[in-house]
Amino acid sequence: MTHTSTSLAERSVNTIRLLSADMVQAANSGHPGLPLGAAPMAYVLFSRFLRFNPQDPQWPNRDRFVLSAGHGSALLYSLLHLYGYDLSLDDLKAFRQLHSRTPGHPESNITPGVEVTTGPLGQGFANGVGMAMAEAHLAAVYNRPGHALVDHYTYAIVSDGDLMEGIAAEAASLAGHLQLGKLIYLYDDNDISLDGPTSLSYTEDALARFEAYGWHTQRVTDGNDLDAIEAAIRAAQAETTRPSLISVKTIIGYGSPQQGSSKVHGAPLGPDNLRQAKTFFGFDPAASFVVPAEVRPHLAEPGQRGAALQAEWQGQSEAYRQKFQAEWELFRASFAGELPAGWDASLPVFTAADGALATRQASGKALNALKQTVPYLFGGSADLASSNEMPTSEAASFQPGSYEHRNVWWGVREHAMGAALNGLAQHGGVRPYGGTFLTFSDYMRGAIRLTALAESAATFVFTHDSIALGEDGPTHQPVEQVAALRSIPNIVVLRPADANETVEAWRVALTTPKSPVVLILSRQKLPVLDQSRFGSAREGVARGAYILREAAGGQPQLILMATGSEVTLALQAQAQLEAEGTPTRVVSMPSWELFEQQDRAYRQQVLPPAVRMRVAIEAGSPMGWHKYAGDEGTVVALNSFGASGPGEEVLEYFGFTVDNVVQQARLVLQGQPAGVEPKQVLS
Repeated sequence: MTHTSTSLAERSVNTIRLLSADMVQAANSGHPGLPLGAAPMAYVLFSRFLRFNPQDPQWPNRDRFVLSAGHGSALLYSLLHLYGYDLSLDDLKAFRQLHSRTPGHPESNITPGVEVTTGPLGQGFANGVGMAMAEAHLAAVYNRPGHALVDHYTYAIVSDGDLMEGIAAEAASLAGHLQLGKLIYLYDDNDISLDGPTSLSYTEDALARFEAYGWHTQRVTDGNDLDAIEAAIRAAQAETTRPSLISVKTIIGYGSPQQGSSKVHGAPLGPDNLRQAKTFFGFDPAASFVVPAEVRPHLAEPGQRGAALQAEWQGQSEAYRQKFQAEWELFRASFAGELPAGWDASLPVFTAADGALATRQASGKALNALKQTVPYLFGGSADLASSNEMPTSEAASFQPGSYEHRNVWWGVREHAMGAALNGLAQHGGVRPYGGTFLTFSDYMRGAIRLTALAESAATFVFTHDSIALGEDGPTHQPVEQVAALRSIPNIVVLRPADANETVEAWRVALTTPKSPVVLILSRQKLPVLDQSRFGSAREGVARGAYILREAAGGQPQLILMATGSEVTLALQAQAQLEAEGTPTRVVSMPSWELFEQQDRAYRQQVLPPAVRMRVAIEAGSPMGWHKYAGDEGTVVALNSFGASGPGEEVLEYFGFTVDNVVQQARLVLQGQPAGVEPKQVLS
């Protein structure tokens, strides 16, 4: 049986399908089922709706398209190639090959036209919510009567698997509350997941669920009906106060002998099945990577329209610039990632006279100062703002009808918050941040990891950073989280020792362009270190580690290294060790990542190879510290969960005391480093 195309539109759809199938077959790896089934909805979206200019993929007012079902990346690459982006047929032929521009799942920093890195299901769904939030906020801030500087949609193709993931539930709930009417998702509803039919695990009424979230929902019963898909998208655009989910009933692997089966989800069709699929669609079964002559100019037209739309927008922008010069300059700078002149002039400087201050409190003061000078700093807390020391004013909150405000109430939705921050950053025009307790970073680790992979500039603020938080007990006392975060590539983790280091940590966060920055902050108050007596926090934090207090005489016999609240402990231990006659240096190490970026000479200046007697101190996992402590040193850390009780008592119980640090140092000096015990102070 054949299904020879009866129109140029169908011929174009089938070209998209078969290019995708050819890519998977050439790589002998990939997912052909989604492209074969979902190509019609992708064609309708790109040809009849999407505003884009393939010659300028970063046009600020373009529509955003997210392939949340990132395993169907062959579909996206076929679209980008055919619609005129800088992605050649040779790039398609190199699908999933080492160093190609067409990796197995979409990566935004590799392939032009890919808006955000997706693949782990549900992430793209939440990324799109962040993008729609950015659009709503920027439109409210910059648009003026007769001057619509920001006016675009966010679209996505999502799968059954996306909707099953918990992150999608969090993000959908938030989007419904926020009434993000310019968010439109096409649901590839094909009844099949990787292992088999969804009837084995997923039988809910998904549309009813989304209606309960406050979404506008529709069904398209035939995924090959281009006009019905178009009508549904137009109806979604007409709905201005609710995000939209359109269920498009498709057949996975449509046109292949394996259609409708999980066998076509994640494996090449195979030569025989691929030939039969090409015959079904009226293509030459012996030819590969074919783009019919009439299809290419047809699919070039939307990009040409987009270029004209961008030119029109640029003309409007010039008129806007002339009338609203200050607003235009801020808009331009925000998308360029430029900080305003004097942005850090009002950052607080603390002295010992200010008294002890939790680093979360210092962070709050720094953030409040920054929000006055950086108008596009945008974010909030996952229902812990009063604990994270973040702005909590309801009157200045990002809400329906008040999108101009910058304080976001994420609710108890850590995972969606993390992925939405990534979407906000990738959209551009805002500098996003989000906060919660450090132990809950586990809920959002997948989002943080993708933010790092995508090279997004987002700031994650994690407070209540150790067993010192006390009475809430081991369920809330982080132990392994700092080590886990440090293990993620392309991330900067900062655990500041006092209020001034915290301010400098925020300076790093705002000046790091292609990495997420994580701030690890204390619940308990810490003394402000006297900048006139100790090393400079400004220079030291930027370099990741620095000599906070030198040994008497300048020639250390022992080095104490610490982060966060344990730096004060190291200083106290230093005083006792030097009183005993041991010249001891104290090194504050707020960021391993920044320290490793320094040249070898600086690293050896801070940690001289000749000084092998070392003690590292951190109220968390010892993992990774042995690199700095060395074989002759030791680590005062935790190899167990914490315990419920007053914070000072818990710290004492687990050995974070001057006496224990001094005792561990003595053992090191005697050549008997004890190492880390599960509980170091047991009666």
